[in-house]
Amino acid sequence: MSSLNLNKVILCGRLCADPELKQTQNNNVSVVSFTLAVNRRYSSRNDSQSGPQADFISVVAWRQTAEFIARYFRKGSAICLTGSIQTRTWQDAQGQKRYATEVVVDEAMFVDSKNEGSAGQTYTPDAYATPSFSSPAGADTPRFEELKADDDLPF
Repeated sequence: MSSLNLNKVILCGRLCADPELKQTQNNNVSVVSFTLAVNRRYSSRNDSQSGPQADFISVVAWRQTAEFIARYFRKGSAICLTGSIQTRTWQDAQGQKRYATEVVVDEAMFVDSKNEGSAGQTYTPDAYATPSFSSPAGADTPRFEELKADDDLPF
């Protein structure tokens, strides 16, 4: 039996409405929910004759990622995001069990050109972490130190 588990989503689309930043009541954590319109790819010639179709996907982002989206994106803005699918259940006021499936955002990035927005900018929680390798300033190619052969290796 395979123990493979993978829950990774990559979506590029447009916001259906302005994102509204909210704070949780208990601990003031930033959260933003919105719907993303993603065009479907045509699967056959018959589909292409009926015109473009879209899926409308519920999305939620938390903390700094939520603040980033609320600050830089508006209705109609193109966005590319990565995340995972999450389902949740609750009981409504009438006691009915309700379900929701949504994408929880890990990363969000601009898609529009520089003239339309700030292309190429990405926000991830680790975006400002020190890289494991960086080339010297002004160097076109990385320089590596040549190691001398060692005949005293134990293996």
